[in-house]
Order: sequence, then structure tokens, then C-alpha cells
Amino acid sequence: MRIVGLDVSRSVAEIAYLEDGVLRAGGRAGLRRDELERFATQLRADDHVVLEATGNTAAIANVLRRHVGRVIVANPLQVRLIAEARVKTDKIDAAILAQLYASGFLPQVWMPDEMTQALRRQVSRRTQIVRQRTRLKNEIHAVLAAHLIERCPATDLFGRKGRTWLSNQPLPTDERLGVDTQ
Repeated sequence: MRIVGLDVSRSVAEIAYLEDGVLRAGGRAGLRRDELERFATQLRADDHVVLEATGNTAAIANVLRRHVGRVIVANPLQVRLIAEARVKTDKIDAAILAQLYASGFLPQVWMPDEMTQALRRQVSRRTQIVRQRTRLKNEIHAVLAAHLIERCPATDLFGRKGRTWLSNQPLPTDERLGVDTQ
């Protein structure tokens, strides 16, 4: 079995190979999907690939998983504590990942399956939309308060009756534009 350490950045990964106790540099691989697929075809079915958790880790792991025996995702905060080094480069980081995994000291994180990732993205998007909607509603309430306009008599300011009431309130032109576009 060969251990492949990847130090991943946004657009490239530095590669280190550890095989039979011998560590060697493997150069770089681009992280566009086509570049990563090309790199993955050079890997062996029994390789274990190690990389730290970052923003693009799930996508990288999904591409590599089909070509290797195992993809291991390391907890970057714990790896940093274990492998605190004075000289720190991408090559060294890739090698440290491979060595930590080989020695059994690599702190791993759980990677969700595709369905769980999709559900997480959906929940995240919904949360962002709800926060944005709440922020916009709060801005409208703040405009009304800033211009000493009483509370809306309708139960829901943003329901049909409330919006009709809101459209009849005396607001300066700039505030009216802001309220109407929200």
C-alpha cells in the first residue's frame, strides 16, 4: 500500500508519496475537475490518499474515491497541533500528512455521503434565505421607527393588508425606494 499526502489549496495540491517507508515528492496536481481526474488515473487501487479538510475537500474526495482504496480527511486544527513545524511549506505539509497517517497519529474527520452533503447544502441555503429575509424585514421596521410611524394595525406587516398599509405611509423618496425594493 502506498500513502499519498495532498496539501490542498484552492487551485493546486502538493503531492507526497510514502511507500515502504520511503518518502518522495510527487509534484503538483491542479484542482480543476479535469486536472484532478487526470491525476487520479495515475493512482493505484490500493493507495490511501490523505488530505486536510478544507472548503473543497468533499469534491476532491468524491473524485479520488473511485480510483483509490481509501480517502482519509484529516482535521486541520489537530494536525497543526501535532505537526507544529518551524519550516512550513506545502511539500512538507503533504509529507507530514502521509507520515502521520502511516504512524497512526492522524486525527480524522467524518465525511458525509452524497445524500447527506446535499441535505446540508439545502439546509444551509434555506438558513441563509431566512436570515436575509429577517434582515430585510428588520430594515423596514427600522425605517418606520426612524420616521415616527406607528405600528401597523394589521397582524402581519408583510401580509396583503400590511403591505397595503405600508405603501400608504409617508416616507422620504429614498426610504420609499428602499422599502419598496425589499
